[in-house]
Amino acid sequence: MRQIIHEMWNMRNMIFNFAISDIKIRYKSSVLGIIWSLLEPLLLLGVLFFVFSTLFKFEIPNFPIYLLLGLITWNFFKNSTNFALSSLVNRKSLLTQIYFPKSIPAISACLSASIMLIIELGILGVFMIILGYTPPITILLLPLVFLMMLAMIIGISLPLSVLNVKYRDVEFIWGVVIQAGFFVTPIFYRFDMLPEYIQNIFQFLPTVQLLTMAHHLTLYGTFPSDNTIIYSIFMTLIILGVGYSIFRKLQARIVEEL
Repeated sequence: MRQIIHEMWNMRNMIFNFAISDIKIRYKSSVLGIIWSLLEPLLLLGVLFFVFSTLFKFEIPNFPIYLLLGLITWNFFKNSTNFALSSLVNRKSLLTQIYFPKSIPAISACLSASIMLIIELGILGVFMIILGYTPPITILLLPLVFLMMLAMIIGISLPLSVLNVKYRDVEFIWGVVIQAGFFVTPIFYRFDMLPEYIQNIFQFLPTVQLLTMAHHLTLYGTFPSDNTIIYSIFMTLIILGVGYSIFRKLQARIVEEL
């Protein structure tokens, strides 16, 4: 754990440069450029808001904000892991020419998604102003939730990046996981709407815990329970530690397998 933090700090300039480069490359052939990172959650917000406020009529207070926050949070998870998944493959030519820590591409991919997250959270703030919503003081703790989520995402992204080099099927498997996770995570519904036996299973998913914390801090002005905080921190550290251990074990032959 200490080693990855040390590595990130020593290579912070390279990580930042890679992150900016990733964003530029991703949108260089697009007319709207990075604006697409704003349009995607907004367009999906419009579709889901219509479906779940008119057809299914979910009675959730401040539903547009609830839904947009859920979409932004899930996009952060989805974009980070998807970007990191192909980060080593995309840096193939560079990896075979010069030496740098093999963790840098995946971490910089997560930073790229973090930059997009900040922009999207700005849009959330604009929505709150337009809708006349005044958030509770607890919203100031929201960045801590996203920092915890970033640590968890790095723990998932590192092994994904190296496994995708060895087994290209990982890309397709992860796509299915992301699709399923979208419906499992309480993005457009409240978690307590699910049957109790399903809640008992899904409540242990870190994404469910963190998004629920984000909703409560932003909309309800309530702090998560001590058990929720302890469990979320514990699971984040476990995922980060195990993910980095897997990455370290498999990274030795990355260049040869590329």
